[in-house]
Amino acid sequence: MHRRTRPILTTALAAALALIAAAPASAFAVPAAASDPVAATITVPRVKNLPDDFIGGVDVSSVLSLEASGVVFRHADGTPDDLFAILAGSGVTDVRVRVWNNPFDANGNGYGGGDVDVSRAIEIAKRATDAGLGVLVDFQYSDFWADPAKQQAPKAWAGLTADETAAIAGEFTRDAVHRLVEAGVDLKMVQIGNETNNGIAGVTGWEDMAKVFSAGSAAVRAESPGTLVAVHFTNPERAGFYADVAAQLNTRGVDYDVFASSYYPFWHGTPANLTNVLSQIAETYGKKVMVAETSWAYTLEDGDGHGNVIDLPGEATQYPVSVQGQASAVRDVVQAVADVGDAGIGVFYWEPAWLPVGAPTQIEQNKLLWERDGSGWASSFAGEYDPDDAGRWFGGSAWDNQALFSFDGTASAALNIFRYVHTGAIAPREVEAVQPVTLQLVEGDAVKLPSEVTVSYTDGTSEQQVVTWSEAAQYIDGIGVYSVPGITSAGLTASASVTITARNFLQNPGFESADTSFWSGVGTGLTLRAWDDPRSGSNSAHFYAASAFSFSLSQTVTGLPAGSYAARGALQGDGEGTGGAVTLALSGGDPVAFALDGWRAWSMPTTAPIEVDAGESLTLTVTAALPGGAWGTLDDFELVRVADAGVDTAALRMLRDQAAAVDQSLYAPASLGGLAPAIARADIVLQAAAPAADAVDGALSQLTDALDSLVLLTASVIEPAVATGGGATEAGSAGLLATTGAQGAPVAMLAALLCALGAALVALRRPAER
Repeated sequence: MHRRTRPILTTALAAALALIAAAPASAFAVPAAASDPVAATITVPRVKNLPDDFIGGVDVSSVLSLEASGVVFRHADGTPDDLFAILAGSGVTDVRVRVWNNPFDANGNGYGGGDVDVSRAIEIAKRATDAGLGVLVDFQYSDFWADPAKQQAPKAWAGLTADETAAIAGEFTRDAVHRLVEAGVDLKMVQIGNETNNGIAGVTGWEDMAKVFSAGSAAVRAESPGTLVAVHFTNPERAGFYADVAAQLNTRGVDYDVFASSYYPFWHGTPANLTNVLSQIAETYGKKVMVAETSWAYTLEDGDGHGNVIDLPGEATQYPVSVQGQASAVRDVVQAVADVGDAGIGVFYWEPAWLPVGAPTQIEQNKLLWERDGSGWASSFAGEYDPDDAGRWFGGSAWDNQALFSFDGTASAALNIFRYVHTGAIAPREVEAVQPVTLQLVEGDAVKLPSEVTVSYTDGTSEQQVVTWSEAAQYIDGIGVYSVPGITSAGLTASASVTITARNFLQNPGFESADTSFWSGVGTGLTLRAWDDPRSGSNSAHFYAASAFSFSLSQTVTGLPAGSYAARGALQGDGEGTGGAVTLALSGGDPVAFALDGWRAWSMPTTAPIEVDAGESLTLTVTAALPGGAWGTLDDFELVRVADAGVDTAALRMLRDQAAAVDQSLYAPASLGGLAPAIARADIVLQAAAPAADAVDGALSQLTDALDSLVLLTASVIEPAVATGGGATEAGSAGLLATTGAQGAPVAMLAALLCALGAALVALRRPAER
């Protein structure tokens, strides 16, 4: 054996040397280091200390309904393909799918949101498995959406005791898991409940909730011992909340592997805080942790005619609203979970493929598809089960502007985020966005726009650039939302949004201050300065009681200036479907009712105006009489002076539109200088809630002068515009705009004729010259 080895080795070595000699030098170039970032159209810093088996998941529970409505998914190059193949090729490792017990009415009409029962969940999970993706199944133990505000028992479980609910939940879970395993699904994890802050399957209170958690967990252990069991909560930003939840679960011996959190940057605090609260659970109880839901918006546009959850600039300020912003947001969430250490196992993006079924211009056709296929967030049929929310606000996707696909189904660069967090990615340095400026002012405050704006680039860097704002900003006056254009020193377009609100005469109107002495509360069930579900800021007034309760909340304001005043406030919550009522009144006036339409469905009624003399007082009072189990929060109360009605702006709006429609290519450049400033001034005045007469007249005058100053390139005489007494124009300006084409066409024809004649003369002379 050994004697034969040397000739073989010698021959092999000679052959190898020959191959080396024949090979091109490029074949032996040193490969790039594994840590070198890849070239891309977005920039993603590589996540530090990220394990290779970190879960990069997506929830695509709506996919079957979307496909039934005709949605087509495409690779980044536009090539159509199966959604799961696109996901797998983009670096996604796992798919999450929600399960509702029976999201259909008695006639088989689906409630929407994908109509995902166990059978449809198995279909989705099997397709994910066939694409090489792991599966997380999210049992919501409800017939429709389950979240902190809604944990309604399935129709078939209504009226059961907590023990009965736990028993039937265990049976349901065991049967569903058995079917998933039998179908060959790669079942990596099962979630027992969805965002179960306040209940599960209609059961509330930790003792009874723990019974349901334990029954679901035991069912998973019995049918699929290798599958991880997760529990899911939200609101990591609430100080001490997750620590309390984990302690409650531990005290009652709930068996689970993974503590999962929702984390939406819009609402849930900083990534650093997320790391801290998850680390505490991992270190104290030895649990794995993850983010089960996250997202970010890439546009504020609506794709299907149904409004989106995030649709205003002020709702998305932590990152740019762009594809790069999406990538940066998700990358930071991944880093936050990775920073927990080995216990941080993954992040799931929520519904990145929930696309429009049609453009907003075909809203009626879209409505038919949402109803037929369940491809919107809720259909009208869901009203039988959820009358106060889905029954009133059913419709399309409220998430299409947070998808990782464009409206036409083409995968965006951000879909690669779960691959790029391992490798890093660098884009060519181009301007990504000029960050908009947002000012919130009270009537009477000086408007001071910043001298610089932030310009962000696709390589993740940013810089400050000097900005010149439109001179029209000087005409901002009174309550309104004003948009002011600007130009940076590099010639980039900037924008500022200036919101001016009426002065609020109440003290501590949103319960943010620890001093609540301005408020007087009487009765039961009311907690001032609670952290539950504020509309803005960090605090609210929270109400809840297990049995019937009532309370009143009031504040008296003295020494008011003379004028007419109105009050309003914000309420969200649920009255448990009975005759409970919450009203708002201003002393001496009729009360107005708040609506209890569900979680984050804010009701904001306004009282009728009350006239007071200088130095008089007014009292705002909230009165509530509610059944047991009713809950909600009150926030953002206002007592404001009612503004005088503004003057008619129809003439200004019409003249402004005429000016904007001018074809500037037809006029001498020197005559156009006054047009843009006049339009800008008119825009500012028209954005006031109640423009004053002198503001309207001034804008009308400037627009008229600008139009009268226009000089046609092809005309020597222009009829002057004649101002009317109301500031509008007579036939001068209107005629100028209307007859531009009539004056220009004959001149153009004459010029063309002369050119043709000249060319003919030149052609006749050339033979004679030769």
